[in-house]
Amino acid sequence: MPLDLIQRPHADLLLLLREVYRSAPARLTRCPGVSPGSPVNRDTARFQVNHAENERSRQARDHFEDTSPVAPAVRKIDRTVEFLDLVTACHSFVAAAGRAVPGLRDRTLSEDEATIVHQNVAKVRATLDWIETAVDTGKVDMDDELARMLRGE
Repeated sequence: MPLDLIQRPHADLLLLLREVYRSAPARLTRCPGVSPGSPVNRDTARFQVNHAENERSRQARDHFEDTSPVAPAVRKIDRTVEFLDLVTACHSFVAAAGRAVPGLRDRTLSEDEATIVHQNVAKVRATLDWIETAVDTGKVDMDDELARMLRGE
């Protein structure tokens, strides 16, 4: 596989980012009421640069997936990474609980503490149900009730 197939989108991205970094401050100083050193100027410039980076990255990824002969192998790797991320998240939770729960020995939680733990356990159960549904059915959309619960509503 020619190396330039992989390097070309990255070179284009670097050129685009250099131009965005160079031009963002100049464009912002032309905005009424924004001085060159103001926090608004820096925050807006940072937002514009991040947006441009994300958009160019998405375009490069789409181009790669449409044209590269190695795209199917990369998709397989992505699926493997997503699987490993999910297994790691489950393992991390079990390991953290295995360290924390024994610390409750000979301790009684206050009513407020117990309420908070029960609320969090409910979130964990709902999330585990969501994971099982995604694994069993392939449906990864979160229902409104789970979204509200995870947001703390």
